[in-house]
Amino acid sequence: MSEQKQHIVILSGAGVSAESGIKTFRDSDGLWENHRVEDVATPGAWARDQELVLRFYNERRQQIRAAEPNEAHKALALLEERFKVTVITQNIDDLHERGGSSDVLHLHGEIFKARSSQNEDLLYELGDQDIYAGDLCEQGSQLRPHIVWFGEDVPMYPVAHEITQTADLVIVVGTSLQVQPASFLASAAPYHVARIVVDPKAEADVPAFYLRYPAGEIMPALVDYLLQQGIEDLSELDQLISQ
Repeated sequence: MSEQKQHIVILSGAGVSAESGIKTFRDSDGLWENHRVEDVATPGAWARDQELVLRFYNERRQQIRAAEPNEAHKALALLEERFKVTVITQNIDDLHERGGSSDVLHLHGEIFKARSSQNEDLLYELGDQDIYAGDLCEQGSQLRPHIVWFGEDVPMYPVAHEITQTADLVIVVGTSLQVQPASFLASAAPYHVARIVVDPKAEADVPAFYLRYPAGEIMPALVDYLLQQGIEDLSELDQLISQ
């Protein structure tokens, strides 16, 4: 019988995708690609102007198709050589998957999926397609992006919380932990479990090792350290920071 691998849970945010050139609204004073979030990423926006919302996400989808996984995405995938790794991401892109990670949970939905606007259980893989007005689900309702908009529930949060409770190490990367409910996940792991937070803007609200660097800059070195040293003793992590 093979020995059970230790479990690393990765909580990833927009900062990881930003290093691949994918813009986020928080970098633009509340504007997302020159749009107010209220006009393109809320149930109210969908009710007012479906064509605008669909066009906005079609453009985001094209942008993501042209992007490439960065060094942080690729480094995180390498952790699977030694550990069980679950990536819980706030990002709607597929860069973790394309970077090599095999177990990814998307808290806020997936841009390459569509769902019925009336029955959220009806999901469709988009592949290289987009969504347009008049594209209907099998029950005759307009398709919408499979995205959790502001003001909507986050149905995958209970699953993410349960997964995080099984962690032997939590790595928070590319997020300043200011977005709820994802921000609560950093505290969901057992008290004795170490946390490593990788983000230039991270605030020390959670007891953790803080690496205030861009993810693509520090993650390859951190992953190499963990693959060699394991996760039982992180006392030498400060040496990594100073290199």
